[in-house]
Amino acid sequence: MTAPATTSPHRDVSAGAVWVALAVVYVAWGSTYLGIRIVVEDLPPLLSAAARFLTAALVMGTFLAVRSGPRVLRVRARELRGAAIVGVLLLAGGNGGVVLGERTVPSGLAALLVAMVPLWLIVLRFAAGERPRLLTWAGVLVGFLGLGVLVLPGGGVGGTTTGIAFIVGASLSWSVGSFLSPRMPMPANPFVATVWEMLAAAIALLVLGTARGERVHDFAGASIGSWVALGYLVVFGSLVAYTAYVWLLQNAPLSLVSTYAYVNPVVAVVLGAIILAEPLTAAIVTGGAIVVVGVALVVRAERPRRRGPTGEPVEPLRTGTQA
Repeated sequence: MTAPATTSPHRDVSAGAVWVALAVVYVAWGSTYLGIRIVVEDLPPLLSAAARFLTAALVMGTFLAVRSGPRVLRVRARELRGAAIVGVLLLAGGNGGVVLGERTVPSGLAALLVAMVPLWLIVLRFAAGERPRLLTWAGVLVGFLGLGVLVLPGGGVGGTTTGIAFIVGASLSWSVGSFLSPRMPMPANPFVATVWEMLAAAIALLVLGTARGERVHDFAGASIGSWVALGYLVVFGSLVAYTAYVWLLQNAPLSLVSTYAYVNPVVAVVLGAIILAEPLTAAIVTGGAIVVVGVALVVRAERPRRRGPTGEPVEPLRTGTQA
């Protein structure tokens, strides 16, 4: 999901609370790749993703309406349009590509491919006229070297070429959405923005899934495990972890929060190996380690150097995705 364009000055909170929230983001978002891999074994990929985001949007929207009144969900037409565009790019294109790809690609490899998002963002910013620092470019080059190791034919990382292409395309879609988000009119409240983003994505995924031939009756033969995994994605992937993430942006240094971008893929690889017995080949370990180092270099180089009038970082780098 997208992050707010700016963050508030850090409040007086305990280090323990910060680390608990970080642990939630690390594990919950890192485990979503495992959850998706289990879901797509039995459930139609795009329609199940649509159901996930529709359910999460209704739950979050209802909570906001009860807590602050229904008016909190009102947004201007241009803000709704911006949220819809970003939501389709991030969640329909980004998550939709991942669920299609994970039908044939191990969850750990999928997470490592998606970890390239911060590097694609640097390329997009350069194309828009920005001039990143030398250390940033070093991280990008290192990261793309790792990507080459992961997708090189005959490398033994597993997965089909089509599946890998879906996930690389998903990371590009997420990157474009993240790049456009701070440049478009969006609802000021990040939770309200997320509700509309998820609703727009759910509609797009429903249309795309139907066009692919997926039908509601495809849900009938799904295993209990797939249903449990889908529920996990709704509750922990789309609600709990995102709430913790937004809280962290308001209460912890951005450089610390950004570490999830290279912790998540490690969590995903470990969980995939332990729970689904996904192979840890030399190519995955080597390429994954190179990608993580590249992302870490970019995150370090892109720590905010400019501050707003109240001391908040201005337009932080959106460093990763929520699958």
